[in-house]
Amino acid sequence: MAMHLTIFETGRPPEPIRGHFASYPSMLQALLAPHVPSLSCEVVQVLDGQKQPDPSDVEAALITGSPAGVYDDFTWIADLKDWIRRAGDQRVPQVGICFGHQLMAEAFGGRAHKAPQGWGLGRHTYHVAVDEPWMGGTKQCLHLAVSHQDQVLEAPSTARVLAQSDFTPYAALVYDHVPALSFQGHPEFCPRFADALIRSRRGTRFSEEMADAALASLEAPLDGDVVAAWVAGFFAHTLREKYANLGRAAA
Repeated sequence: MAMHLTIFETGRPPEPIRGHFASYPSMLQALLAPHVPSLSCEVVQVLDGQKQPDPSDVEAALITGSPAGVYDDFTWIADLKDWIRRAGDQRVPQVGICFGHQLMAEAFGGRAHKAPQGWGLGRHTYHVAVDEPWMGGTKQCLHLAVSHQDQVLEAPSTARVLAQSDFTPYAALVYDHVPALSFQGHPEFCPRFADALIRSRRGTRFSEEMADAALASLEAPLDGDVVAAWVAGFFAHTLREKYANLGRAAA
């Protein structure tokens, strides 16, 4: 199934390592491409003030991670939160990653902020709580690279927990009132990038001891490709439903 994906770029890799890695939208496109054979993408650089498209012109949307917090007083954050709601009203399927996950929760009535648990770093393991038709089978645990001190503290009433852990109770959410799916972890982060990201911040944002433990955890496999298959399945499933409903309405 051909799909045109609009990716909202809300952040970039830290300056010390930026030149050695692709942008977050490019990482996500590369992750999804094997699962969506006819994938095309456009990037909207909202953090630079680029104008947001009308939701009616967007087939599917993805919101990236960011060093910003959803509570930061930036115009583009408030505007993007409003866009998420309007796109939901128009049945545009949306996926959020990290910051995108948190902003989506805020847009739909939840709350995200700095967590009392502190920094989540390295490889985290989540229990998969539900089995959706687009997931292609049951998987009990999900392992993803993470780098966050914010997380969803209160989930919207319309959201169901897809994956969770003691550290991150709302690690992945799927919504019932709109076609939306989101993850706190980073499926697009390969071990090499996650390693470089932690090393670029060790001793400044978090302690050397925390960094060492996180780096050691990255020696175990990650499930980014599993999430990519889920996201592709989610987009395909929701777009088929949307087009079928439009066809019935036109008949």
